[in-house]
Amino acid sequence: MADIPKIVLPHGGYRKLTSFQKSEVVYQMTVVFCRRFLPARGDRTVDQMTQAARSCKQNIAEGSASSGTSKETELKLTNVARASLDELLEDYLDYLKAHGASQWTMDDERAIAAKRLGREHADWDYWKPIFETRPADTCCNLAITLIHQTRTLLDALIKHLETDFTRHGGIRERMHAARTAVRSEDWDKSVYSRLDAAATAGELAARAAEIKRMVDRTVWGIKKRKGWQ
Repeated sequence: MADIPKIVLPHGGYRKLTSFQKSEVVYQMTVVFCRRFLPARGDRTVDQMTQAARSCKQNIAEGSASSGTSKETELKLTNVARASLDELLEDYLDYLKAHGASQWTMDDERAIAAKRLGREHADWDYWKPIFETRPADTCCNLAITLIHQTRTLLDALIKHLETDFTRHGGIRERMHAARTAVRSEDWDKSVYSRLDAAATAGELAARAAEIKRMVDRTVWGIKKRKGWQ
């Protein structure tokens, strides 16, 4: 019996993705940062930053949930998540400029330590007391570091999704492959049944010859249609 290709592929499980876990940290830290360091009213930046941070994690989740039927949708939404991080990053960089604070350089000991801690901790419980107590410029630089790390993870995820889409195709391709496999299986069963129903060796040979003539005519028709003869 031939294996029938799956139409709905395994999907979900986004909470196990490090990129999603990091995006949750990015969202929670942004909520705390806005609450501590931006005006509660009269500043649209708060809404813009929290919406961008939320968009990142929500699009990762929605894309993962959609991947069973549409790899294309998953890829598109993951790219939206990546773009949301770019928008959020600009807001944090703007905050540093607006308040006369400096961005940590790559060789700054604080940046090196932040990168190491970012690789080791993808849970908000670890970062919460830090963002609740550290000054604005420190929180801002930490946020920038975590956003860069999350973007790197999403870049790797997008590359994987592109390869996966090339391998599996969309749902239309998988449905066609499944239908083709079923028709092939039905044809095999039909041929076997006709041969197996022969009462004598002579009848078996005659039925086999008839099936061969049908196959030959089909092959000839396909070659003619494709211009191969």
